[in-house]
Amino acid sequence: MSPTTDAADTTPHRAPQALTDADERRRHREEARLIRTREAAARKDTAAKDGQWASGDRTPLNPNEEFKSTGDPLEVRHRIETMYSKWGFWSIPPSDLRGRFRWWGLYTQRRPGIDGGRTAILEPHQLDDEYFMLRVRSDGGQLSVAQAREIAAISQEFGRDTADVSDRQNIQLHWIRVEDVPEIFRRIEAVGLFTTEACGDVPRVILGSPVAGVAKDELIDPTPQIRAIIDRGIGNPEFSNLPRKFKSAITGTRIPDIVHEVQDVAFVAVEHPELGVGYDLWVGGGLSINPQLGVRLGAFVEPDKVADVWAGVIGIFRDHGYRRLRTRARLKFLVKAWGAEKFREVLENDYLGWKLPDGPGPEVGRPGDRGDHVGIHEQKDGRYYVGAAPIAGRISGAKLAAIADIAEAAGSDRIRLTPLQKVLILDVPEDKVNDVVNGLRALELEAQPGEFARNVMACTGIEYCKLAIVETKATAREVVTRLDQAFPTLDAPITVHVNGCPNSCARIQVADIGFKGQLVLDDETGEQVPGFQVHLGGRLGRGEDNDFGRKIRAHKVKADGMPDYVERVTRNYLETRTDGEQFADWAFRVDEELIK
Repeated sequence: MSPTTDAADTTPHRAPQALTDADERRRHREEARLIRTREAAARKDTAAKDGQWASGDRTPLNPNEEFKSTGDPLEVRHRIETMYSKWGFWSIPPSDLRGRFRWWGLYTQRRPGIDGGRTAILEPHQLDDEYFMLRVRSDGGQLSVAQAREIAAISQEFGRDTADVSDRQNIQLHWIRVEDVPEIFRRIEAVGLFTTEACGDVPRVILGSPVAGVAKDELIDPTPQIRAIIDRGIGNPEFSNLPRKFKSAITGTRIPDIVHEVQDVAFVAVEHPELGVGYDLWVGGGLSINPQLGVRLGAFVEPDKVADVWAGVIGIFRDHGYRRLRTRARLKFLVKAWGAEKFREVLENDYLGWKLPDGPGPEVGRPGDRGDHVGIHEQKDGRYYVGAAPIAGRISGAKLAAIADIAEAAGSDRIRLTPLQKVLILDVPEDKVNDVVNGLRALELEAQPGEFARNVMACTGIEYCKLAIVETKATAREVVTRLDQAFPTLDAPITVHVNGCPNSCARIQVADIGFKGQLVLDDETGEQVPGFQVHLGGRLGRGEDNDFGRKIRAHKVKADGMPDYVERVTRNYLETRTDGEQFADWAFRVDEELIK
């Protein structure tokens, strides 16, 4: 494939020692100025427009749209393999480094030693380390033993033994050098995995029920539909230039287990009284700074039409999505502007060419329905699956290899990752269940964890992420260690989600207690220190009772005081709750003093 180049792409970085920080800042500002100047005339008459392709306006209205307009970003793989991997990190121009590389699962990671107070101040090149985070797609969270072993080997050989389970059901590696990327691609793809469009303005990894094909309460196995979507859309230039990222999810379980309410598009299994089992269609969910719950279109999708409907929804996003401002470039803004009725009408008339039948909505979860699949569960074939909880998704290459060994020793070839950062081993014979549980326990992966270990989630945080303001993984571990000791017999789940910045990768607005990383004022020293804004009482899976968490005006928690805060609020909950009252309901009911 021939590389596509633009003005920025023909000038590689010089080695860092050749330029001072001031020189680098001037160079990057000049590059940005040239882009603005070149497009100024074209933008002059588009100030009131949103850059929707369907309106006939394809003028690139921001730098991201600029670099995408010069050619398919997927073509950067050719340059990675033939140029950058041979010439090194400093040969990569900015539009590839911080743009097109994402289309192959690569983000530059944060340079060590930069505190959160400098995150929004420094130029991008000052935050960049000479290493990458690499996201490996595992759509539906599905891994074989061989695939898990290969990722583990790559982690140990190229990634300093890092491996995190993300809430998108995949593994993220760190410390990856561009020189090693072609070999990593080769090895990943040799076992049937890939990194294509794991990041970028593209259809990201598809969430799927981690117990697809084995759950006793399953209405339908969605695996064929996941495969049909991959075949139809992933790596397809038709969908490789979207306004921003696009998140898909599909489940066949009776009670949804894919957090469908916060996805761009979701297919949730239902049983139609006349047409049989199929899917209920949801669109327009998303969190981040402007959270919005997805809406039901009231449309029933037959299994063999899922890929067509998915292509229709993503096509609407591609053509009608807002491309001018990145902050408004998600599907949720279009859905909010149009409403469900118009969205369905455009989907049917302009993209499908046929009407979708009306259908029922999914069942609503009951108190006690978890959806995380942690524990020991009988499958519909009489075997068992065992779900364990890594603390905030943190494992390692060595642990992943050990998980593969445990699965193989039990006669299983199926490992699953969940949207809640958990790990499952499927197809375990009854006489091997204890071996699996004990083997996972030796890795600090508990199938019978304390409530806080079971219910904590955390994003990557300041350790590696250039957007982060505070540390997350170690903070989550401290909360788990302390709180499970303080409340060893806690009889109600309390979810704690920790995010390093306002973007909500850890879904803070829908947690019982969600922490949004930011700088806060230390009352004693008068200085800004790492801390969190708190969200309380978020809930999903409750139908019309879904809601985002409650915020207390001007209330912040310092990072080193976060475990104290969780313990205090938990004690207040246990002392003042009514019979059977869930934490989320309590948090919205009580006076502010009990949740400060």
